[in-house]
Amino acid sequence: PPDPRVGAVYLGGGRFHTCSGAVLDSAGGDLILTAAHCVAGDDDVNFVAGLGDAPPQDVWHLDTVYLDPRWLASQDPHADFAIARVSRDEGGTIESQTGGGLALGPAPSPGTVVTVTGYAMGVGGVPVSCHTATAETAKGFPSFPCAALADGMSGSPWIVGSTAVGLIGGLDGGGCDESVSYSPP
Repeated sequence: PPDPRVGAVYLGGGRFHTCSGAVLDSAGGDLILTAAHCVAGDDDVNFVAGLGDAPPQDVWHLDTVYLDPRWLASQDPHADFAIARVSRDEGGTIESQTGGGLALGPAPSPGTVVTVTGYAMGVGGVPVSCHTATAETAKGFPSFPCAALADGMSGSPWIVGSTAVGLIGGLDGGGCDESVSYSPP
């Protein structure tokens, strides 16, 4: 079933979503997490938590995107993550809309069971999810096997309990083949 804290990232103000992201637990209730390669360089980015057929008041604009200096300097895959501050004309906080956000935690050790949920690229859609153990790292990147994931899953959080311990991104944009995904460490 959809996780209300996980949603889709839309570039260029369009209706076509290209990545996924998640609501973070924060003092202001207004932060999301996604992959840097999803939002770097685009000024008109929106996020919809829970997706489905979201009414206009559920669309949140990314006001400020925070990127690691390593990503800015050379698009270092070890820094392929972004935190963004969001708002909407109707006010309120995204965290109150979704009933809470995810805490940030350290990268998972091999064998940690994670749930990864996101949205395949397109218009609308239902969540795609895997629940599996992380594998040994490749070149220092946490990884997990899952053949069910599709384009548009970049930025999807790796969740343990109510903590994001990674996201699809990093090495090869998050995956070098269709059955293994990576996270920036």
